[in-house]
Amino acid sequence: MKIKKAELQGIYVHIKDLPQGELPEIAIVGRSNVGKSSLINKLVNRKNLARSSSTPGKTRTINYYLINDSWYLVDLPGYGYARVSKQEQAKWGKFTESYLTQRQQLRGILHLVDIRHPPSKDDIQVQSWLIHNQLPILCVATKADKISRGAQGKHLAVIKKDLSLPPGVEPLCFSAVTGSGVEELRQALQEILEPEEGPVSPES
Repeated sequence: MKIKKAELQGIYVHIKDLPQGELPEIAIVGRSNVGKSSLINKLVNRKNLARSSSTPGKTRTINYYLINDSWYLVDLPGYGYARVSKQEQAKWGKFTESYLTQRQQLRGILHLVDIRHPPSKDDIQVQSWLIHNQLPILCVATKADKISRGAQGKHLAVIKKDLSLPPGVEPLCFSAVTGSGVEELRQALQEILEPEEGPVSPES
């Protein structure tokens, strides 16, 4: 997949206000500090299309990025930031859950986890929920530049085990700094979006 055009289409706080139409959507979920904005910018080869907040947990909106005028990359609110009140976390969770279960245009989900650490309780809970709801998932291990190449395999094995990924399914190793994994991610997105490939099975 070549990404020739990318723009911020809109920022939304209510499900009812999301874009109309039938353009396919791929959503991004992950902890507040997992590097979602950095991944988006590297994926579309733009430095500041997605702006990361200096305060984790500050993003409380659904951000829509229109890619090649043909599909949307949807950045969902981050989860797991401890300084956010339980009430606010519940509100964000309901917001995200409504999108993931109701949005007919949704084709797949990128679940981002930090390669440096074993998946958190929140990571595991989100992964289990996505699988339970039979949503197509691609697990992406971010910040790969923070550890040595020799150690990456060990870290990926822990992620695979803790998230109960099925045999033959590996997390995609990604770095927004070095660009490692960018082409693989673009290829995976193309496979999700191409209808002639057929329906995407969970964890494919």
